[in-house]
Amino acid sequence: MSLHPLVAEVTERIRSRSRPGRSAYLQHVEAARREGTARGRISCTNLAHSFAAAGEGDKDALRANAWPNLAIVSAYNDMLSAHQPYERFPALIKAAVREVGAVAQFAGGVPAMCDGVTQGQTGMELSLFSRDVIAMATAVALSHKVFDAALCLGVCDKIVPGLLIGALQFGHLPTLFVPAGPMTSGIANAEKAKTRQLYAQGKVGREALLESEMKSYHGPGTCTFYGTANSNQMLMELMGLHLPGAAFVNPNTPLRDALTRAAAQRAAAITTQGSLRDGRREAEYTPIAEIVDERAIVNGIVGLLATGGSTNHTIHLVAIARAAGILIDWGDFDALSAIVPLLARIYPNGDADVNHFHAAGGMGFLVRELIEAGLVHEDVQTVAGPGLSRYTQEPFLDGDRLVWRPAPRTSLDREVLRGVAEPFSADGGLKLLQGNLGRAVIKVSAVKPGHRIVEAPAIVFDGQDQMLEAFKRGELHRDFVAVIRYQGPRANGMPELHKLTPALGSLQDEGFHVALVTDGRMSGASGKVPAAIHVTPECLAGGPLARVRSGDLIRLDAETGVLEVKVGAAELAARAVEHPSLETNGWGLGRELFANARAQAAGAEQGAISFNTAMGAPF
Repeated sequence: MSLHPLVAEVTERIRSRSRPGRSAYLQHVEAARREGTARGRISCTNLAHSFAAAGEGDKDALRANAWPNLAIVSAYNDMLSAHQPYERFPALIKAAVREVGAVAQFAGGVPAMCDGVTQGQTGMELSLFSRDVIAMATAVALSHKVFDAALCLGVCDKIVPGLLIGALQFGHLPTLFVPAGPMTSGIANAEKAKTRQLYAQGKVGREALLESEMKSYHGPGTCTFYGTANSNQMLMELMGLHLPGAAFVNPNTPLRDALTRAAAQRAAAITTQGSLRDGRREAEYTPIAEIVDERAIVNGIVGLLATGGSTNHTIHLVAIARAAGILIDWGDFDALSAIVPLLARIYPNGDADVNHFHAAGGMGFLVRELIEAGLVHEDVQTVAGPGLSRYTQEPFLDGDRLVWRPAPRTSLDREVLRGVAEPFSADGGLKLLQGNLGRAVIKVSAVKPGHRIVEAPAIVFDGQDQMLEAFKRGELHRDFVAVIRYQGPRANGMPELHKLTPALGSLQDEGFHVALVTDGRMSGASGKVPAAIHVTPECLAGGPLARVRSGDLIRLDAETGVLEVKVGAAELAARAVEHPSLETNGWGLGRELFANARAQAAGAEQGAISFNTAMGAPF
């Protein structure tokens, strides 16, 4: 199937605007490739330090510079269910690569905080910037310059984008992402959401709420709803950085272990050294810079739209692209959304979880549908080899042997996964909003058509707790637009405002027309209430949202892409900017250490990045 004309047009537009930055990035990559690893050139003292603790066999191989050396960069900790399975991975990887004539060393760990734990808490103000810390930690791990390839072990919200941004600074190295998989399914998502809403209404107590949450989040693996963590896993496959079908295999299973071993051996095969045991050198060399290009970025956006993925990626994908010298903006998401159909219904856009999606046909079915409809670039490079068609297959075990077979041609559950010929929606459900309040994004794939246009008086709050207090006092039983301001990256690190969802959802269920407008973020689990988020410029950067007053009429129209306050331009410009005290945002829970990050943060549409990659596409 030929490429859809609009996909080709958007890709060319991105390529054209990115040309200077991409060219500079690739020049840096080529210089690093020519220089190679330092193992054969550094002093004996330096070299001895790099393998002093290695086992004798590995030490001999590294001393002789005979085998490829793979870096393991891991987000392991045992507090996060998604990352706890990684405890076992280094030993699996090391044993697997020795079988093919390579060495793996644990190069470094990166922090991995859990948005599920910090949601609605002060610690969430470190969440977005943790992505940049992870990127820098990845660079530190790889800075020893003794590695031929990298294996990145990470799953959740900021961890995968951070690992990828860091890895792209070493664009000459082949890099595979190694997932851990989702936990097995717990209670139904609809039941969990109902209990949360009843708790917000005061109809059930904390004990009932905790019991419900523990039945949902109950074991090792990623949370099973389709938030940012599982959107990450979808992206890594559609961008060719996983092995095919690796995303949604449960942890601690024979198939998951086989995929981990296979990823390690594939990393060894695509280094400059190749697989020495069968005499090949450089035949399959695949640096990450060749994989993450304009086509892969467009494929990632299309996958996000086709699955109703996390709005957080309207920030993270921008930052990832810039780390590879590529410039994208929300207009690109909006343009593609108009032609990419919604093919999956996974909570919060439906009742199913990612295990149901995987069982229904999963990524292999999805990728085939997108290729055959001409909605993605098939002619890309991947860690599995040339061509995205490799990702129309799914892994399984034939005895002890890992093999791949074609994914199902038809969905095994049409309530969860459908083909392009019968989508859940004709568009991707992610839209750009524009007007006199700036630019914002809205995810409407879970919002019923009757709720997609709201025109109501604003009620202005300086934080989510203020709104929740008003809700508890019974002051919000009316039509209104909640304006939660000073929540951008420069103000307080742009925390997610997910704990507003149950209160706003219950008001909507009572028949009120409600919406949210904020320069902050919502969760990757953004749901049924219309929310104009990431409003840019943010209030602290002079955004007009800071001039809105309670009582002003706001129109949020997700059908036509309008976000505006019904106040004349002259009056709005003449208003003084209301500036609440932000003094408490700078201390406690380590926030003191992030003052520079807040001060330097770019806008949400520029990736909210707090540093400059110096690789050709400045932030």
